[in-house]
Amino acid sequence: MKALVYHGPNSKAWEEKPNPAIQHPSDAIVRITKTTICGTDLHILKGDVPEVVDGRILGHEGVGVIEETGGFVSRFKKGDHVLISCITSCGTCEYCRKGMYSHCENGGWILGHLIDGTQAEYVRIPYADTSLYKIPENSDEEALVMLSDILPTGYECGVLNGKIAPGSTVAIVGAGPVGLAALLTAQFYTPSEIIMIDPDDYRLSVAKKMGATKTINNRTEMAVEKVLTLTGNKGVDAVIEAVGIPETFELCQSLVAPGGVIANVGVHGKSVDLRLEQLWSKNITITTRLVDTISTPMLMRTVQSGKLNSKQLITHRFKLFEIISAYECFGQAAKEKSLKVILSND
Repeated sequence: MKALVYHGPNSKAWEEKPNPAIQHPSDAIVRITKTTICGTDLHILKGDVPEVVDGRILGHEGVGVIEETGGFVSRFKKGDHVLISCITSCGTCEYCRKGMYSHCENGGWILGHLIDGTQAEYVRIPYADTSLYKIPENSDEEALVMLSDILPTGYECGVLNGKIAPGSTVAIVGAGPVGLAALLTAQFYTPSEIIMIDPDDYRLSVAKKMGATKTINNRTEMAVEKVLTLTGNKGVDAVIEAVGIPETFELCQSLVAPGGVIANVGVHGKSVDLRLEQLWSKNITITTRLVDTISTPMLMRTVQSGKLNSKQLITHRFKLFEIISAYECFGQAAKEKSLKVILSND
């Protein structure tokens, strides 16, 4: 088969790899029909994730069709259309029994990280019964690709951890795909203000269309002063960090109101400064989280009902064999005006 293979920092190739095979009776082999590229894949290619070894197939998102199942798989059969979760869950370990699937002792985030991933024609999925979701007939599979990772990530790590409530005020720092996913799902709870902060005017215009009440370009405007003006000099109840660099985490610390929450979503590759001299008396909470995908069934129902339009996050479409061009497009988001790209293997 063909696959996108990592060969060390700043090196990748679309090349031949052996087809995956059943290694354990709980495995399934899935033929990929649609996949995408994540910001985390860019972090890997920058060398920020040293656990990823030369020769690894990247990718942890996608939908496809079951080609083969191991003898222990009971919920799926050949021909079933499935959504692949970015998190692999055995369903029985201590962390899985707590609903903390991201820290599964036998899985977690392993696809495209510790085992071969989904940017390929075929992929092996361990613990298929608890790591795949059956897709109903006549579903929009492009829209459902957004449920592999970014929608549950924005919702669980941003909205739920941020304790967003009716009438609350929210600032989201970073209008990339995950920040926009947090924006879409924050509206489940009808906050009074959702302020989107980003240095890219195009992404801010997209955020406005998706429901942001205010937008701030922190390259041309004083974001802290503007947020304080908008909130009566208090700050916001919840700040969602959706970038993953020291400058944006520091900005969040200046935006949070007393009693508020900083919900970190971004993937950080460098240490950040914690301004405890400013925050020690403010009764704030700082949360971190790797997505557990506990919300995927609910989000799938919400997308299928039409209440949540995840397809609006998609800006570019490619064939799977055009993945090198897709990476160039996704990696130059400001120039290409790209959000999520879809790669089709039809």
